[in-house]
Formats: sequence, C-alpha cells, structure tokens
Amino acid sequence: MERETQFIGQSAAFQDAVERASQAATLDRPVLVIGERGTGKELIAERLHRLSARWDKPYVILNCAAMPETLIEAELFGHEAGAFTGATRSRAGRFEEADGGTLFLDELATMSSGAQERLLRAVEYGEITRVGASRPTRVDVRIVAATNEHLPALVEQNRFRADLLDRLSFEVITLPPLRAREGDIEVLATYFGQRMAAVLGWDEWPGFGPRALAAMEGHDWPGNVRELRNVIERAIYRWADPERPVDALTFDPFASPWQPVARKAEARTDAPALSAVADAAAAPATPSGPVSDLRAAVDGYEKQILADTMARCRYNQKVAAEALGLSYDQIRHALKKHGLNQ
Repeated sequence: MERETQFIGQSAAFQDAVERASQAATLDRPVLVIGERGTGKELIAERLHRLSARWDKPYVILNCAAMPETLIEAELFGHEAGAFTGATRSRAGRFEEADGGTLFLDELATMSSGAQERLLRAVEYGEITRVGASRPTRVDVRIVAATNEHLPALVEQNRFRADLLDRLSFEVITLPPLRAREGDIEVLATYFGQRMAAVLGWDEWPGFGPRALAAMEGHDWPGNVRELRNVIERAIYRWADPERPVDALTFDPFASPWQPVARKAEARTDAPALSAVADAAAAPATPSGPVSDLRAAVDGYEKQILADTMARCRYNQKVAAEALGLSYDQIRHALKKHGLNQ
C-alpha cells in the first residue's frame, strides 16, 4: 500500500500538535519532534518541510539508529578519498545533499558523542567538514530531529549534550499517544478498514461489530497508529464474510498454542512432567484448607489441570499431551476418566 501522508484524527490533543507544526513550519528554525513509536513523527517532520519556504528544495532523511557509530559522521558530513579504510573516493554527506532544504534526523538520541559535537558546530555556524578534509564547507540546512526519548533526562545522565539540545529545541512538538487521542481510535480504524476492504475488492464496507469496537477501545496500543493499522488490516483480510461487520481482532499475531518456547539452559531431568505442567499448562494452585478425602482431592486437582490445559491448547489433545508430558493414549484415558472428552 502507498505511503500514508494524511493526518487522520479529530481529538483536540492531536489537532493541537498538528497546528503547532504548521505554525513552526514557516520559521527557519530547528524543531524537535517527540513521541512514542508509531505516533507519526516522520509525518510531522515532512509537514514542517512541505509548509516551509524550503518546500521545493531537498528533503533528506537520516535514521541515526541505523548507522554504525563509526560511520555516522561520514554519513552526515561526507568524506574524502582515503579518509578511512574503504573510502576509495570522495562522497558528499547528508548535510551537503540537503543544502538549501531540510535534514530530518530520526532517532536523534542514538547519535554518538563525537557526532553530536560536530552536529553542534554545523547547527551553530552553518559549517561542516568532511571526514579527512581540512577546510570547512558552508551549508544552508534546516534541522528537524525526532526521538522517543526524553532528552533533558539524557542530558542529566551525560548521554546527550546540553548545548546541542539548547540549539535544537527552538520548538518542541510532542505528539500524543493514541490512547490519549479521545475519539480517534474508531476514526482511524474505519479509515484503515475501508482502504483495506477496497484493496481486497469488497463491494461495500460493512463496518465493525460491537466486540471489535470494544476491544479497540480497551487496548492500550503501545505501537500507536502503526500498530492500529496492522491490527485492522489483518482483521479485514482474515474476515471470511465481507457482508457482515468485522467483529474479530488479533492484537498479537504471534499468539499460537504452537509458538516456540525458549528452552532453559539446564532442564531438570528428574521431573520432566512436573516442568511441563508448570511451564506450559500453568496449573492452578493446590487446594487450600483441610482435605477429608485425599483421593477425591487428587482427582479434582487432576481434572482441573486437564481442563485448564485443554482450554489453553484450544482443545487439541496432541498439543495438550505434549504440554503435560503425557502420551496421546494417556491423555485420552485421563480425559475419558474425568468426562472431559466431549
């Protein structure tokens, strides 16, 4: 699907952030965009460029987290031939590529201290020096940077330069998480749902059922809008009947009774069945209080373990047998004994 560049949302918190970005775009000053993952930091950065006087000049993006510490300075400022091993020819950096336009530095908090120092000079004096060069080059670049970290706290921990933060924080736009955007979850879900339905060739958009809507509102959305889009698109393509409202969501695509389980470094060999029950079946606590009939209590406890394990394994007897360390015949006998094989 094409790159999403629209701003969808009606909540006051979201509209305020977009409005602040629109106002800051007209001023030729650095801007910091702060927000959790999936809140739309890249979209705000692009808006700052498109609404500025530099809109027809280069818009260059660098993800600082994707660059090794040894290469980020060369990537930012360029290098001369022979400056380091593998530098067979001169190369312009992102600052020179963005000359006259905007440079968006994503994941700013991951930048090394050396790169921070050189970035400070570039922001303050408009000069950069290629790695291996002796003369600086003047550049005209507007900096927009983004991070999901609280930079003042990093300054206190000596992980980020205070003077660089001072120069980059002319304006700070903090994007609200999806859980704080009142009324926007259903609006966004409907938008993404209609788009996915069109991709799949559905004749009409049936909307969402009450269970799906309740699940959306009850979810915390740690991945914000990006997570919401994935959940909705996955629900649409898995829904078997396009004429009925979509009423089933899967928040965790990795959830499965057959998902791999990390093995312990040293498994106990003297009690494999007990380990399987504890790790896979998550057996309930033992009965509390006095026991007047030991056999009945043991039978009741065994039945409860079997019932809970079968439910967790979606009533697949083979999977439940493996979880409890039993053979297929043994679990069938146990289920029959307790009347659970219906």
